[in-house]
Amino acid sequence: MDNLYKYENKLRKTGINYIGGVDEVGRGPLIGNVTAACVVLPKKFKLEGLTDSKKLSEKKRNEFYEVIMDKALAVGIGEVSAKKIDEVNIYEATKVAMKIAIDEVRKKINLEHVLIDAMPLDLDIPTTSIIKGDSKSISIAAASVIAKVTRDREMYELDKKYPMYDLKNNKGYGTKKHMEALEKYGITKYHRLSYAPVFKYKEKIVN
Repeated sequence: MDNLYKYENKLRKTGINYIGGVDEVGRGPLIGNVTAACVVLPKKFKLEGLTDSKKLSEKKRNEFYEVIMDKALAVGIGEVSAKKIDEVNIYEATKVAMKIAIDEVRKKINLEHVLIDAMPLDLDIPTTSIIKGDSKSISIAAASVIAKVTRDREMYELDKKYPMYDLKNNKGYGTKKHMEALEKYGITKYHRLSYAPVFKYKEKIVN
């Protein structure tokens, strides 16, 4: 657990206190937004068991989400739609989502440094890109939880409208049930046309 504070502690030793951790979810799914979060944690923040959101149970993610939202100095969320993903590609859309999340935080706090999970970003403040950062930095781990829970809730809402795709269970990924529903019903306006499994049904749109 202490190893998760390595990057933050190193920066704080140089006098930097407002450190944002940034992560995203939703690059692989066939439907919905790509979602990023930026989280600035207080200096003495501790949350036993916090790590990459993909390694946590849904129950634990939701518990951690509430704690992080309550204790964080600032949280920003960036969401980019399927339409925008189709326009600019998922890599560029992910960077846009991250920048939106960072900008939201900067409206609330004087952000001094950003730790980012893997993705290099061109910002006017110092950044550090960390491979597998969501399991190496407490701030990025917190951002991964916020982004994941936010996007999962979007999938639950879409599932209410389009239950045939089983989004509440597959979270938008191309599972067997999702692919069978695409074949039978076609696509929604929330599907990503630039993704090959979706594009073939582009003429068959569900209301």
